[in-house]
Amino acid sequence: MNALQKFKSSPWAWVPTLYFAEGIPYFIVNNISVLMLAKMGVSNGEMALFTSLLYLPWTIKPFWSPFVDIIKTKRWWVISMQILMSIAFILLTLSVPHPDAATIASGHTPISMFYVTLILFFITAFASATHDIAADGFYMLALSQKNQAAYVGIRSTFYRLASIFGQGVLVYIAGALETSTGDIPKSWMLTIMFTAVMFCIVTLYHTFFVPKPDSDKSHLAAVEGEDAAAKPSAGTIFKEFGQSFATYFKKPGLWLAMAFMLLFRLPEAFLIKMCTPFLVAGRELGGLGLSTEEVGIVYGTIGVFFLTIGGILGGIFASRLGLKKSIWWMAACMTLPCLTFVYLAAYLPTNLVSISVAVAIEQFGYGFGFTAYMLYMIYFSEGEFKTSHYAICTAFMALSMMIPGMFAGYLQEYLGYVNFFWMVMVCCIATLVVTYFADRKIDPEYGRK
Repeated sequence: MNALQKFKSSPWAWVPTLYFAEGIPYFIVNNISVLMLAKMGVSNGEMALFTSLLYLPWTIKPFWSPFVDIIKTKRWWVISMQILMSIAFILLTLSVPHPDAATIASGHTPISMFYVTLILFFITAFASATHDIAADGFYMLALSQKNQAAYVGIRSTFYRLASIFGQGVLVYIAGALETSTGDIPKSWMLTIMFTAVMFCIVTLYHTFFVPKPDSDKSHLAAVEGEDAAAKPSAGTIFKEFGQSFATYFKKPGLWLAMAFMLLFRLPEAFLIKMCTPFLVAGRELGGLGLSTEEVGIVYGTIGVFFLTIGGILGGIFASRLGLKKSIWWMAACMTLPCLTFVYLAAYLPTNLVSISVAVAIEQFGYGFGFTAYMLYMIYFSEGEFKTSHYAICTAFMALSMMIPGMFAGYLQEYLGYVNFFWMVMVCCIATLVVTYFADRKIDPEYGRK
């Protein structure tokens, strides 16, 4: 076996790049779109409404996840969705509108200029959500249980690197181009072009290096093949799919669980949609007036780093105390650090270090507190259909960010940044209320080592 064959046979040949490719479209759609529209002069109300709707494919993906099992192989879905996203990125490059400087400066660039761009973002979101389903399924099929455990840290690390790349590196590139060209639309067009080229290369690489395990078969193919008796039919899959939904909505404590999943992150759902616009808005508008490059450093790099550290430490903390004993600490970390944005909006500091520290504190708190949310979803999903039930929980997770985000921009325009961030603090009451009721139902031993 030569060196190339040996490399191709190793999970290192595809696990890191697969999960890097999984993360990039998500952050392009849900983060880059927000900053791009804000920099193009679209009002916060319209920007927040339309970019929040881009969450929809992740909200409803459990409804079409069976098709990924029934039709074609997981590998086919992975490569096909990457090809579709590559095409969408290329078309995005060609569709970026070019409003003039006066229109951008007015802050009232019509959203109608971006309808084609938003449609392409939505196609990318749909393909990305489908890619998530297929990639996670392929990971379990292509690797032994031992290797699944061995590479779980690698996949998480490269997904986080995609976050830093998408929110940090790409934003910094857009800012550097903006500074050098003085042309905001052109800077974003070139940034998306760079992303399109990179993603096309990754897709081409995966076409040759993602393996073709024998176990990766569609259920329809299995039914038609020799092992038909060992595989469920398409009809059986749909029946089980319907049963998993029916049993989910009959689970004890459903209404409390739904309230928890929708409201625990309410403060962050409002804050995260207005965070980037606040950082780049002019000081005369109540923002910090940071350059695009500075946002890439402060929020996209430092913020993501502390978000990751918070998540890691939150997992360690919860594993030692269990969910019940740690949930109040995590609820506090989810809520109290939002005060840093009240401080930033009220005092408008110019020192980049002070701004970075405030963002780092808020992101660390969110990362730490989010652990309780994830554990609660796993806890509620326990039972016969835990995989399907967890998928439904993730739909509520996406919905909890989509719905508040749709109204965040209009609320900010009405209240102003200072009062908007105080409103975020008031929303912390919802987090505390659902935590109080959820805490009473949690098994004291759940989540402990």
